[in-house]
Amino acid sequence: MDTSREPRARELGHAQVPGSTPGATLATHPDEVDRIVAAWNRERPDLDVGPLEVLSRVARLTRHLDRVRRAVFAAHRLEHWEFDVLVALRRAGAPYQLSPGALITQTLVTSGTMTNRIDRLEARGLVERHRSAEDRRGVIVRLTEDGRTVVDSAFAALLAEENEILSDLDAAGRARLAGLLRVVLAQFDDAEGSARAT
Repeated sequence: MDTSREPRARELGHAQVPGSTPGATLATHPDEVDRIVAAWNRERPDLDVGPLEVLSRVARLTRHLDRVRRAVFAAHRLEHWEFDVLVALRRAGAPYQLSPGALITQTLVTSGTMTNRIDRLEARGLVERHRSAEDRRGVIVRLTEDGRTVVDSAFAALLAEENEILSDLDAAGRARLAGLLRVVLAQFDDAEGSARAT
């Protein structure tokens, strides 16, 4: 168990997460969502406002995460959409290339939008277009060395910031939270997969 985090947890008024391993902590001091829920319970006691306990916190965390990501991308002279395309190519593995169609699927944009994005990234020297070896009429988009350098640096910086956001959770707490979120998101992922298949 990592005992180095215990003083910090006590300082923040944390308690043991129910059903978790020792070291996983849960903040016990009220936050803004607690105040919102209490107000609604007072004003509309006839309604079950329980979903706010989870989803309002997810929404607030999303806003904090968006600010962190914008700052990281700005520091690396990237727009959010540029990072999305570059990181999709990077995680494809060597030679770091995908078809425009695969990029559309991974970034959930239209064909016209993707064409514009590839044009702009190519103008910056971060990607290159090449003829497809499988289909001479087709095109593949490949990450350049400059593109790989930029996305690797930005991704490392982003992970450092995201680790800091989660720093009050130990490994077991992170795994438990990830599992619970996976359950909630599954219904949306399944629906999107079905829509793509039709």
